[in-house]
Amino acid sequence: MGAQKEDTLAVRISRTLADRIIAGKIEPGSRLRQDHIAEEFGASHVPVREAFRRLEAQGLAVSEPRRGVRVASFDLAEVKEVAEMRAALEVLALRHSAPHITPAILDAAEEATKAGDNSRDVRSWEEANRRFHRVILEPCAMPRLLSAIDDLHAASARFLFAAWRSDWEARTDHDHRAILAALRKGQVETACGTLAGHVQWIGRRPQKSASGSVRDAFAIVG
Repeated sequence: MGAQKEDTLAVRISRTLADRIIAGKIEPGSRLRQDHIAEEFGASHVPVREAFRRLEAQGLAVSEPRRGVRVASFDLAEVKEVAEMRAALEVLALRHSAPHITPAILDAAEEATKAGDNSRDVRSWEEANRRFHRVILEPCAMPRLLSAIDDLHAASARFLFAAWRSDWEARTDHDHRAILAALRKGQVETACGTLAGHVQWIGRRPQKSASGSVRDAFAIVG
């Protein structure tokens, strides 16, 4: 297998595992077995090890001496850290984006908000919520900043899916509407202030693990 082919396979393996981790299909603390994954993807251990390194760089996996590679666990402190980072970076993006936001962009963001309000499961809500944020922030035209925000949204999705795997209740997102109303009036700082508070709202929910134990799960619901 050539080096380029191994790199491509490593990317595919890491993306597949990342999707499973974010969706909660692989629980925090679960061991990632190199031989099983290599067999699943028909790969040698080389691209699997590279995939593991990519997951570690994303904060989704940790390598422990004599214990191998495991799915990273997270606690309230990490959720708060991601929330604060999102607030700082999304506000920065919105300030640069605001001069370029058109009525059509605001209409698209409003449609995303309506889709979120009508969502009956956590996955469709998360997709609609992420679309709203992306639509109003993308006009900043700062690809590195947007990439960092995308990574934080992936982390947010992981927290959310871990806390709300079921029993999702439809909700009306008043913050999204307030942000849009402020942007339509040209009140950028009001929109930024609402956005900063919005992405730092953390919900708590009791969650039963596969072993039957119950713990509090925390997630950013914004």
